[in-house]
Amino acid sequence: MKYNFFALAIITVLVASCAKSPDVNLISKQSIGLLTDSTQVRELQSIFPNDSIAKFISNNEFTGANSNIEIFDQNGNNILTLTPKISSDSTSTIKSIQINTERFKTAKNLNIKSTFKVIKDNYKISSIQNTIRNIVITVNEINAFFTIDKNELPAELRFDMNLKIEAIQIPDDAKIKGFYVQWF
Repeated sequence: MKYNFFALAIITVLVASCAKSPDVNLISKQSIGLLTDSTQVRELQSIFPNDSIAKFISNNEFTGANSNIEIFDQNGNNILTLTPKISSDSTSTIKSIQINTERFKTAKNLNIKSTFKVIKDNYKISSIQNTIRNIVITVNEINAFFTIDKNELPAELRFDMNLKIEAIQIPDDAKIKGFYVQWF
């Protein structure tokens, strides 16, 4: 009996140690590594224990502006910029995340250093918006949107904000300028 219990304990430890740990750099629809759509601001220190967390607090309470939270790695590089749903509330969840480094990527290897071709070949584009300086590409499948500088587009598409831009008009090698995940 004593040996059966000991053997069972060893097997349990081995199985538990073989369990796959979550990828701390994987972007999915409801998570970025250990950060999820239900993570509260007060939990950030435990999620990023080796990184620095800097909170920008606006001095004017009446502006309605959100207080961004920046996450810096050990080398001082800004890796993520988080915007809470409710400013200055430690129980608030995160509304949006700006991805600032290529180490964070989707299961299909899409990251901030990717080109439009990676988006187009791997995800269904939900919408393309034409703004003054950028185009905004939305991918609902991963709750993400991307900005691409209009200078990456052919000249005839750069200046008319009323022009409807289609995916086929965007060059494959157009670089992603901004990568954002938004949780509702």
